[in-house]
Amino acid sequence: MFAGFRATSLQLDDTTIFARVGGTGPPLLLLHGFPETHLMWRDIAVALARDFTVIAADLRGYGQSGCPVSSADHSPYAKRAMAGDMVQVMKQLGFKQFMVAGHDRGGRVAYRLALDHPDEISKIAVLDVIPTAAAWDRADARLALGFWPWSLLAQPEPLPERLIGAAPDAIVDNAIVQWGSPAEMFSTEVRDAYVEALRDPVHIHAICEEYRAAATIDREHDAADQANGRRIECPLLALWSSEGGLETWYAREGGPLAIWREWADRVEGRPVPGGHFFPEEHPHQTGAALSKFFDDNRGNDASNRVL
Repeated sequence: MFAGFRATSLQLDDTTIFARVGGTGPPLLLLHGFPETHLMWRDIAVALARDFTVIAADLRGYGQSGCPVSSADHSPYAKRAMAGDMVQVMKQLGFKQFMVAGHDRGGRVAYRLALDHPDEISKIAVLDVIPTAAAWDRADARLALGFWPWSLLAQPEPLPERLIGAAPDAIVDNAIVQWGSPAEMFSTEVRDAYVEALRDPVHIHAICEEYRAAATIDREHDAADQANGRRIECPLLALWSSEGGLETWYAREGGPLAIWREWADRVEGRPVPGGHFFPEEHPHQTGAALSKFFDDNRGNDASNRVL
């Protein structure tokens, strides 16, 4: 996996971030979701590396990245903190401006990057998400039952930590099947890597803190942006599962694109085949969509280097 990529661990202000870097061209950061790690991009990253410098990173608290101590308000695991990590990562790698694609939790970090660091982000792609505050504002039984980590992992410690620690394999297997992706699409090697990433108590706690942040301080940050008229200035691509909740839950208000247009000025997108994990189910189709969207930044990589 990740043929031609190099592995690196970068020391930031309060944590370390693990990433794989490969390819040449304009910089493109790829961010994963739950219960995945950067491995979710294994096929897409290699294809994109033909035209882009691709950085596939583990978010703080996930995979091989560090787990800084949290706080009562969960702010060390807010998307704002995670976005700040990625700005530092890209700066250390030599890029002052970059593009970003994020799936699931990574999509939430991606749009927070665009809101908090507009000068650094030239384009974003968000995969199978709507903004966090928008999702909570519209939450009902479908969200609670369909995407159970939202409510379960946000519960006070130690309940969710103990549940995950007791059966990390059940967590991964349930997520894969319940969220619409066939289990056979995940090799034993990848499935086992995701399970192994959920065995460490420190990482389990960090992941739960990230979900607690999404239920509290992330919503506050989103609400403040909406109240202040702060919008995503760069072009935004939204892709979502044609078989998942986003395809039907918000149809009466125009679907995911209508919701994203409440947050951004230049929005495009469409549903794609597959379940929630469609980047792993259909990497060629997903990669092609991302390449097409990010394509017009080719040839500008020199201007993105830190001088």
